[in-house]
Amino acid sequence: MRHRKSFNHLGRTSSHRKAMLSNMASSLIKNKRINTTVAKAKALREYVEPLITKAKNDTTHSRRVVFSYLQDKFAVTELFREVSAKIGDRPGGYTRIIKMGNRLGDNADMAMIELVDYNENLLAEKTAIKTKTTRRRRGGKKKAAPQAETTTATTTKVEEVAGGEPESKTEEIVEKVETAKAEVKAEKTEKPADEINEEKVEAKVETTKKKEVKAAKPEVKKPEEKSQAATEESKTEEPGKEVKAEEKEKPAQPKKDKKETEEGTEAEEKK
Repeated sequence: MRHRKSFNHLGRTSSHRKAMLSNMASSLIKNKRINTTVAKAKALREYVEPLITKAKNDTTHSRRVVFSYLQDKFAVTELFREVSAKIGDRPGGYTRIIKMGNRLGDNADMAMIELVDYNENLLAEKTAIKTKTTRRRRGGKKKAAPQAETTTATTTKVEEVAGGEPESKTEEIVEKVETAKAEVKAEKTEKPADEINEEKVEAKVETTKKKEVKAAKPEVKKPEEKSQAATEESKTEEPGKEVKAEEKEKPAQPKKDKKETEEGTEAEEKK
């Protein structure tokens, strides 16, 4: 059973394992990337990254500690001079493991382990993405520029008006300041000359159309005027005609039946 065994022994003794990892670590620091199996690459990552963090503090003590693991003075100088300067801003995660498929013969899983900051292709892609984000931020700042220009224009006009006046003429200064503000507002709301000319032409066309319509239509008297004219004409007419008009206005009496008329005549004869 593998109880309390937290790391991979790689089928080797402890001395053999430590020697192999120190040689692999020194070759990784010198060449910046190496090809090996996936199991060895994972074991090497746990072995190398603490040494790289130790290299950020360039002292004799840290150099001696790293040399006790690597046993290679050229690898130590490379680590403290070049690698530490390039990886100084990164807070961990200095290596990357990329799987490369299976090996011919024993069909073992192969991988490539490399230092992250030495892969130039991936770094170029990241810089391209960063430039896009900065362009978007610049576009947002340009929109706010016209507002600042208008505010500066108002302040300059107010200063010009209130500059040479004495203190006693406060009312005149206030009036001039208000007129300056009104001019600035008018400049904001002013339309271009082309639009103003088009509006004037449209207004003239509408007025001419209205005049033509009025000239074509005959004048129609209002109902009040008609009633007044009718009353005046009725006064001038003859009195006989007025009587006829009154008779016409009276409601027509309903006609009696023949039987009712005959009965009425008989009753008169008897009397």
